[in-house]
Amino acid sequence: MLFNTIEFFIFLPTVFVLYWFVFPKNLKYQNLLVLVSSYVFYGWWDYRFLSLIFLSTVIDYFIALEMEKSDKERKRKQLLGASMVFNLGMLGFFKYYNFFVDSWVYAFQTAGFEMEHTWTLQIVLPVGISFYTFQTMSYTIDVYRKNLRPTKDFISFASFVSFFPQLVAGPIERATNLLPQILKKRTFSYEKGVQGLRLILWGLFKKVVIADSLAPLVNDIFENYGAYDGGTLLLGAIYFAFQIYCDFSGYSDIAIGVSKLFGFELMSNFKFPYFSRNIGEFWRRWHISLSTWFRDYLYIPLGGSRNGKWASLKNIFIIFIVSGFWHGANWTFMIWGLIHALLYIPSFIFNTNRKYLSYGVAENKVLPTLKEIFQMGTTFFCVTIAWVFFRSNSLGDALSYISKLFLDFMMPQSKLQGIGYVIILMTLEWGLRNDERLTVISKYVIVRLLFYMFIAFQVLRFFGVVQTDFIYFQF
Repeated sequence: MLFNTIEFFIFLPTVFVLYWFVFPKNLKYQNLLVLVSSYVFYGWWDYRFLSLIFLSTVIDYFIALEMEKSDKERKRKQLLGASMVFNLGMLGFFKYYNFFVDSWVYAFQTAGFEMEHTWTLQIVLPVGISFYTFQTMSYTIDVYRKNLRPTKDFISFASFVSFFPQLVAGPIERATNLLPQILKKRTFSYEKGVQGLRLILWGLFKKVVIADSLAPLVNDIFENYGAYDGGTLLLGAIYFAFQIYCDFSGYSDIAIGVSKLFGFELMSNFKFPYFSRNIGEFWRRWHISLSTWFRDYLYIPLGGSRNGKWASLKNIFIIFIVSGFWHGANWTFMIWGLIHALLYIPSFIFNTNRKYLSYGVAENKVLPTLKEIFQMGTTFFCVTIAWVFFRSNSLGDALSYISKLFLDFMMPQSKLQGIGYVIILMTLEWGLRNDERLTVISKYVIVRLLFYMFIAFQVLRFFGVVQTDFIYFQF
């Protein structure tokens, strides 16, 4: 089920009414409703893949309980290993099997050998498999580390794994944050409900008005890049940068907003990343739930920054390349990750990667300084060029696109209509840049009213005109 469909706007109020008006005082029934609703939400796409979520849930539920019973470190490691092997094995089989088979065949053909009768999977990738496998793995890892005690309440744990607002495209929640909220009684908060509706509206604006309007322009430019000049190709890359941002952050905003309606607080997943002044700051603002997941469950266990510069550089490359591979079974994603590693390294070497922890761009100012404009422009340009690899179907397409962009550059004569959407978004986000939860739009009631009236009008105007799946569903 998609957030930007009529079906969802029938589903959501139905669940809301049952949750708060039929089962307002019974936590067990509320959690059961969340679980059933989550399975309906996911099964609306393809009910057959519900078995994968259920199997992952059952295995990690019992593995965590067995960990709690055992005092032997060796057995606990074996149990954790079993959880990791199952979840990563399931992810690898459905998402990467064909990639490895095709790469193996290509390597042999390059060496002069012909391979016949290779078996590939003729099935679609289960939506959101990369998200919910990482979510349930956070549970077993935290139980192993004794950061969290396992729950014996299977319904609550299953609700955590399949929580419908963020099930298929995040944020990737930690068990230490979301599970305790599921296990305790919740009461309706009018303030949270209003905040949730604001975020839902803002997320729909970014998805329906901006991302879906830019999608046809992006598709045409990338699919026919040979017919356009370099200036138009640059526009195509910029449009994709905003399409994927509005598409993905829009989903996260809706997920956080819907969760607030039911009394849950999810982590922030985006904090205006295109106002970043270097790559380090960009990755603290972009897909935060994934970048912090890799930091806590891979980078730090590998040694982090504790064993000297060279070991740290190795770990950085591993993190970024694995992050790229997480996004998809294509060499383009790994090159995208490698590019970000190369962009991040200078910042790490000169200790500027954590420079902007305490303050945002143009702090307490209306406009940025010339230095900040240059920093943001440079960072955005580098990120945008890297997005070409992310969007392209193959390495050959990406390299041809970029070479034509630079070697055949002329001021664009077509596809200019998307610039208006970019300007509108950046103007609005600049005013909101210190408040990604939209808690304080303005102290003036009339300003807030006009803002939400404008957003609502635009969503209604564009709703259903161009309807596309959320980009991150494929991951």
